[in-house]
Amino acid sequence: MKTYYDVSMTVTKDIQVWKNYEAKKPKFKVVADFSNSVVHETEVTLNLHTGTHMDFPLHMLKDGKTSDTLDLNKLIRTVKVFDMTHVKDSINDSDLVPLSIQKNDFVLFKTQNSFEEDFNFNFVFVNEWASKYLAEKGVAGVGVDGLGIERDQIGHPTHKQLLTKDIIIIEGLRLKEVPEGTYQMYALPIKMKGADALLLSVILEVI
Repeated sequence: MKTYYDVSMTVTKDIQVWKNYEAKKPKFKVVADFSNSVVHETEVTLNLHTGTHMDFPLHMLKDGKTSDTLDLNKLIRTVKVFDMTHVKDSINDSDLVPLSIQKNDFVLFKTQNSFEEDFNFNFVFVNEWASKYLAEKGVAGVGVDGLGIERDQIGHPTHKQLLTKDIIIIEGLRLKEVPEGTYQMYALPIKMKGADALLLSVILEVI
């Protein structure tokens, strides 16, 4: 029997959101129930950067590419999960040099973020030197378990160095139960036109 890990965040009205901004919390509204209708329907309002999601270049780059460029071949593939739970502040290039990261790899970083249910203003992030290293390596994608791949860096260099190279960014993974190793990833988005981000359901299969 195959082993799967669902590494997506569960979207609720109390989901962890960026810097705890109330405006970023999903809003659920029952618009029909059996007291006034023959059906039950719920309306949800939420930011596309809620929970587990992927960024498109438009998120950080003026006139950048959008969800219209979505290629599922880049989201259904093998990935490497690296245990970075020893990192205290940010993942630096010196943390990555010893790792087996090759051109076209899709890497997921498991940090202490996966063990926290509330937003931590000092969450572990990928700093600009690490992103430069990853871009130069020519990775296909980077996944993190923070709500952002970077934290309060002036000019957002981590995002920009990766997105300008068409390197996929996935944020908001939950990797607490996932051992370091190689997996088959199924990252399935809800199709939307012209979006700067898409919500993802991400499943890892042990191979």
